[in-house]
This record gives sequence, C-alpha cells and structure tokens, in this order.
Amino acid sequence: MEAALSELKRKLRSIWPHLGERTRRLTAANEAMSLGYGGVSLVHRASGLSRKVILKGMREIRAGEALVAGRIRRNGAGRKAITVSDPELLESLDEMIEGHTRGDLESPLRWICKSTRVIAGSLSAHHHPVSHMKGNRVAKAA
Repeated sequence: MEAALSELKRKLRSIWPHLGERTRRLTAANEAMSLGYGGVSLVHRASGLSRKVILKGMREIRAGEALVAGRIRRNGAGRKAITVSDPELLESLDEMIEGHTRGDLESPLRWICKSTRVIAGSLSAHHHPVSHMKGNRVAKAA
C-alpha cells in the first residue's frame, strides 16, 4: 500500500505542474478508476485533491463529456459579469461621477477626479459592493 502511494505521488508530481484544473481532475479520476477499490482514497492522499473532485472527474469520464476545443470550462460556466449580477451598477456609477468628470463633454473619454478606492467605497455604501479593481474595470467599460 505504501509502495503504491509513493509510486503514485512520484507519477503525479512529474506531470502536475503542467496540468490545468480540469485535466488534474480527469487525470486523478483516471488513476482512481484504474486502481479499482480504494483508488479514490489512494489518489486523494497522493494528489491532495478532494474525494468530491475525484468523483466528479470519474462521472465526467463515464459520461463522455467533451469540451469544445480550446475551452477549459463548459459554455456558461464560471463567474458571471458584475453587471449581470448587479444591473443597476452602471447607472449608479454614472450618477455618482456625473459632477466629478473633466474634459470635453462630447468626447467618449471621461476624466474622473476621484480615485478608484473612493469610487468603490461610494458604490459599496450605496449597496453596490465592488472592489477598487472591479470598480476600475467597470468605470473603464462604461
């Protein structure tokens, strides 16, 4: 048992840095399936992945789920854009910076006299919690 664990650790350690989230899950699941009974526990100890992740990978392999070439996740997977989860954010941002912009009013480029941290703090105070980094991205996109 210990020999199998050390051999599996060595095997996974050699390829692990080259794999992404999904390929790690599928590689671990494939190893667990090839080991048979007790394989999930052994791969869990060797790889550090949770049993749930390994079992999810086994379900994916059995279902034959294939992704479109060049994709890491399924279509629609991942975090939604902040403007989708908070549709009033852009309107609140425009109202907040309306009196603090400089430059040509006809130009699409607006200069704002507030820092991104101040903007994020003001938006958060008005029930639109955003970080200064996300506030900066939203402000640039608006």
